[in-house]
Amino acid sequence: MSSFARKFRLAETLRQFLACRDGSIMPMMAILTIPIVAAIGFSVDYTSAVTTRSDMQNALDAAIISVTTLPTTTSFSDRQTSLQQAYAANAGQGTATLTGVNVDSFGTATFTATATYPMPTTFMQVARINTVQVGVGASVRKTPALVQTTFKVTKVSGYWAKTMILWGTKFGQTTAQKLMTISYTYNGYGDPKGYGTTVVNTVNGSTSTTVQTQACTTGTLKSLQKSVPPGTAIQTDGYGTSYYCVDTFTPANGAGAVIDVSQMDQLYLEMDVPSGNPKVLKSNDPTTSNRLYIGTSATDMPEVATGQTVNIFTAVPCGQTGYQAWEDGGSAVPTPVSVGTSQADFFYTVQGKCDYNQRPSNTVLTQ
Repeated sequence: MSSFARKFRLAETLRQFLACRDGSIMPMMAILTIPIVAAIGFSVDYTSAVTTRSDMQNALDAAIISVTTLPTTTSFSDRQTSLQQAYAANAGQGTATLTGVNVDSFGTATFTATATYPMPTTFMQVARINTVQVGVGASVRKTPALVQTTFKVTKVSGYWAKTMILWGTKFGQTTAQKLMTISYTYNGYGDPKGYGTTVVNTVNGSTSTTVQTQACTTGTLKSLQKSVPPGTAIQTDGYGTSYYCVDTFTPANGAGAVIDVSQMDQLYLEMDVPSGNPKVLKSNDPTTSNRLYIGTSATDMPEVATGQTVNIFTAVPCGQTGYQAWEDGGSAVPTPVSVGTSQADFFYTVQGKCDYNQRPSNTVLTQ
C-alpha cells in the first residue's frame, strides 16, 4: 500500500471515530456523577445534622427544666452535674453546659444552658470535613410561687363543732403531714346563728402551738355594753342577735398562723364536721370542694364549681389578702356566701409570701 493510501485510511479512520457516538457519553457521565454523588452525600449529612440538632434541643429543654426543681440551696456545680445527667438521660449527644442561674430580688429565676456536639460526617469526609459542630441553647424563666402562707380567722359560727386542717406533702415524700388546725366549738348560747370559740394552732410534727383564739359572746345589747372590752365592736347579725368577738394572738402582735410551705410539693385543706353530711370536706376532692369559697373580699367569694379541685398554691395570693370560707354542710350547694345569715359559716383570710422555690409550676421556656 502506498504512502498516500495509508494516510488516507488513517484519516478516514479518525473521521469515523470522531463521528461515532457509541459510548462517548460514558466519560462525560463519569465526570458529572462526582458532583451529583457529593451533593446527595452532603444532603444526607445535613439531614442527619438537622435531626441531631432537634434531638439535642428536646434533651436540653427537658434537662434545664429539671434543674429548676432542685432545692433552692443547690450549688451551681451540682446543678451543672444534674443538667448533664438529665441531658444524657434524654438522649442528648455531646456536652450540656449550664451558663447562668439568676434569681432577682422579687424571686423570679432565670436559667440558661447550651449544648454542643461535633457530629461525625459520612459523605462530607470526601471533602475532608470529618465533623460538623451542632449547637443548641435553652433558657427558662420561673416566676415566684408560694413559700409562706398566713391564715387568720375572722368569723366562725354554727352549732356544729368543726376543724379545718392544712395538710402538706414534702418534696420526695408521699405522706401528708398536718401544718395547721383551726378548731371551733359552739358555746351553747342558744342564739339562732350559733357563736363560740375558735382556736388556731400551727403544727410542727407532734408539737401544736396556739397562735390565735377568737372567743365570741352573745347577749342583750345592754348586757354586752357592760362587758365588751375597749376597742371591740358589738355587732348584730341577720337574725337580730347581738354579739362581739375578741381575738387573742400569740405573740401579742402576731398575724395568725404563719406556715412555711417552701418545702411542700402539695397542699390541701380539709374540713372535718362530725355532725355534718358529708363529714369530711377536702379542697382536693372534686365531690366536696364546692363547699369552699374563694374571693377577693369578704362579700366577693365565689363558690368553687362542682367537680373542681383547688390548688392551694394558687388559691393564696402573693403579697395581698385573700378571703376564703367554708359551708359546713348545713345548707345545700350551691349557696351564696353571707356573713350575717346562714350559708357559709367558717370565715378566714389568707395571705401569701412568694419567692423562688423548687416546685415545677410557673416555669416557662423562653428559648
